[in-house]
Amino acid sequence: MPSLFIISAPSGCGKTSLVEALINRNDNLCVSVSHTTRKPRAEEINEINYYFISLGEFEKMIVDNAFVEYAKVFDNYYGTATESIKHQTSKGKSVILEIDWQGAHQVKIKFPNAVSIFILPPSKEDLEKRLQQRAQDDQSTINKRMANAKNEMLHYKNYEYLVINEDFDTALSDLEIIICSSDKASVRSRLSITEQSIKYKKLLNKLI
Repeated sequence: MPSLFIISAPSGCGKTSLVEALINRNDNLCVSVSHTTRKPRAEEINEINYYFISLGEFEKMIVDNAFVEYAKVFDNYYGTATESIKHQTSKGKSVILEIDWQGAHQVKIKFPNAVSIFILPPSKEDLEKRLQQRAQDDQSTINKRMANAKNEMLHYKNYEYLVINEDFDTALSDLEIIICSSDKASVRSRLSITEQSIKYKKLLNKLI
């Protein structure tokens, strides 16, 4: 039976790269394409990376109750259309939502069985380095993202699972265990918020 997964992380934590790798390894998984009012980056393609729409179009979808979740982030709106999820699950696909904690809260109200996963960096310094290396923002925007990251990371406790993206392959393996090992509860349990909060207590105290 198709499942719904929520994955959240601070900007620059490697969430999108991890999800892309996971999708490439599992044919029964797909990522829901969100709607946004922000302008596309040079490498982004409409209807593949996002549905890039105008503010007026987004507001009309809100009025029409077309979103399962939406939020305003860095002066732009992002939202997941209910129809996008239904379209994929009708084909037998399990769906991953790459959304922030605000959207995750909305989705859990409407889909309480959705599995929620939070991804954290190994340090603040590493997170800022990744934001600089991807060369998508100026330093002012990076500073804004770093300030926002602390608030985002405070919400990790509201999720069911926690993954630390220090090593990409290890983080990918952990995600695959959570999402694709539904019959191995004992294996998944080590990645639960309770277990990970104990294991990474010192890291969490430094991050938050």
